[in-house]
Parts: sequence; C-alpha cells; structure tokens
Amino acid sequence: MFKFFTAKDMGIDLGTANTLIYIKDSGIVLNEPSVIARDNRRGVTLAVGFEAKDMIGKTPAIIDVVRPLQDGVISDFDRTADMLKAFLEKAVTENKVKNFRAVVGVPSGVTEVEKRAVEQVVRHMGASEVYILEEPMAAAIGAGLDVDSSTACMIADIGGGTTDIAIIALGGIVASSSIRNAGDKFNEAIIQYMRKRHALLIGETTAEFLKISVGTAALDLDENGDEIIESVKASGRDIISGLPKTLEVSNRDIMIALQESVDMIVDGIKGTIEKAPPEIAADIANNGMILSGGGGKIRNLDQVIEKRTGIKARVAENAFEAVAMGTGTSLNDIEKLKLYATGVKRR
Repeated sequence: MFKFFTAKDMGIDLGTANTLIYIKDSGIVLNEPSVIARDNRRGVTLAVGFEAKDMIGKTPAIIDVVRPLQDGVISDFDRTADMLKAFLEKAVTENKVKNFRAVVGVPSGVTEVEKRAVEQVVRHMGASEVYILEEPMAAAIGAGLDVDSSTACMIADIGGGTTDIAIIALGGIVASSSIRNAGDKFNEAIIQYMRKRHALLIGETTAEFLKISVGTAALDLDENGDEIIESVKASGRDIISGLPKTLEVSNRDIMIALQESVDMIVDGIKGTIEKAPPEIAADIANNGMILSGGGGKIRNLDQVIEKRTGIKARVAENAFEAVAMGTGTSLNDIEKLKLYATGVKRR
C-alpha cells in the first residue's frame, strides 16, 4: 500500500501542449506533453505524456489519444484529471500525495468557470490550497522580472494554446491580451501550407518537427546580405497519387506558413500597449519586453517584433520553463502570492 504524506509546495504549468510540475527545493521534476491515451473497450488509461504522444495518428479505433486541454483550458475534465494524476505519480514516485499547496498557471483570458474547473482537478489530486495565477504573471516571475517595481515590465508568453501578453507593474497586471493563436495554430498553419503549396498531407508530429527544425519568423542573412536557406526532409501522403512522398521543406516555406500567426502576435502586442497609460508605455519603450513559452523561441521572432513595433524584444533564457518556475517560486512568499493570484482557494 502507498503511504500518504504532506507534500511540499507545488507549481503546475497545466499547458495545452506540455505540463510541467515544479516541487519546492527540487525544481522542475516533470516536463511532458499534455496527451493521454485511453483504451475505450476496457476503460483504462494506457499512457500519458511522451509515450501517449508517440501514439498520435497510429492507433486502432478502440484507442483514443487526446489532448484534454484546448486553447489553454480544460476541454475534457475526466481525461485531464486522469492525466494529471499520472503525472503527479511520476513526479512524486515514492508516495501518493495529499494536503499540498499548489499554484496553477492559467491563460489571462480564461473565465471564472474555467478557473474553477482547473481548481477542481488539482483539488481532486489532494491539494488543500489552490492558487490560480495568470500565466503572463507566472512567466514574468519565472523569467526574473521585477513585477513589484513601479517601473513596468512587459512579457509575451507564447504557449501551445494561447499567446498571453501583459504589462505588469506594482505586483499587478496593468494591461493584457490573450490570443488563441500559438504553438498549436502554428502547427495547423504548417499543415495547411504543405497541403496547398506542395499537395502533401502531413500530420501534427511532422508539422511540429518542421516548426522546431526550420521554423522562423524572418530569414537570416549572410555577410553579403543574401538570404540563408535551410531545408529538412518531410514525409507524408501525396494528395494526387495517395502514395507516401518525401520532399525538402525550407525555412522560407515555414516562414510563409507562419506569417499570419506572427502578424496576430505583433498586433496583440501593439493592442496591449495601446491599453496602457502613457507613463507605462514609456517604461516599455525604455526597457523593452520579454518573450517566453515554446513559441517565443521561434527563430527571429524577437527581431520581427522589434522591427514592427520599435520595442526591444529578447527571449527569456528559460523561455520554455518560465511559467512553471514562476508558479513554483511564487510560493516562497505566500502574502505576495495572495496579491498576484486571481483566486485563493482553501478547503
């Protein structure tokens, strides 16, 4: 039998693409895709995380492989609970956990109903206190920005389901925007581009590979000012013949595919600044902004943002882990966390 114990404080980045778990004094102990595979005939969970992601597009009819979060919010409560339970068992292997305090990052645009759904899932795992922290605030804390200063800071957290943009000062979000266009939409755009431009049907896994390997918001130039073209091989099914096909896909192809998504992010940044008071905007003009999340690491996105907005942009060193780090480290000061959080829940 398992013994129960009071776990240490825990930060959870329950993301559309990936779930990260941070445990106090241990750091990030889990970072896996938010995917679950279930055998519908037997009613059992077969796999979660990386193992489940490897099954996407390859399973028989009796097995469902799903992402239980869509656009940054829970779309399937039961599957999310099952997935998170399995992740917690991986993260804390020696015992089951209960009576722990948890901070969960959520997109800035979620509703109160959606926040309660997140809270209920984490409570179901044994949490005695659940703090809901908006992802741009968590990312700013995790990236090391001084969110308590009177000098404003700005961050764009580009995750799997949403791009959350916020201007923060004096421990609160002054202006924010949440765009449901991020990593997953990047993949969809690449799939559609390959279908229209090359008559090639590819899956989500191949689209993500192309995004990571040759994805760019702008082409690099060599010392002579000529564009540097890189390419990788991608395989799929030829629309015309119906047979397998492999071709070379260049960084120019992916740049074109991502153009509309990049435009939406730039527009979101501009719109967020327009909501801010003039003095706040002056701080951003002087200090620039930070990009976090997996989408923030798209090559040359920072350069495109700077060119089109005039705001200096840089990618956080821990871009992918920033939200998880922020949720975890925010528990070091509970009184400040109560000010940062959009909700404090206790049994």
